[in-house]
Amino acid sequence: MAEDTNLTLDEFGADEALASDAHFDAEEKTASDLAPVFDVPVNISAVLGRASLSVAQLLQLGQGSVLELDRKVGEAIDIYVNNRLVARGEVVVVDERLGVTMTEIIKDGDSAS
Repeated sequence: MAEDTNLTLDEFGADEALASDAHFDAEEKTASDLAPVFDVPVNISAVLGRASLSVAQLLQLGQGSVLELDRKVGEAIDIYVNNRLVARGEVVVVDERLGVTMTEIIKDGDSAS
């Protein structure tokens, strides 16, 4: 029978390094290290604003109707990756097509508006 080698936190010495304390040299990593995730599909959404209305109000909308959003003109838009807020940006026009430029990266916990 194999000896149990699992350690509890109490069994670690105070001067022992944890994996989270390890520092890795950024120069050792290259873009090719990410190759296994290159084909993973992601859903990217650029949200100009939101509106809430009832089904009856929705059915009254027609061509030329204006739907008021909760954002002001010029205010940053939210950029979501897989339904997670990751950045804010601005709408731009590139070769007569709409695009988005990121102006701010959102860190974990900074998503509160």
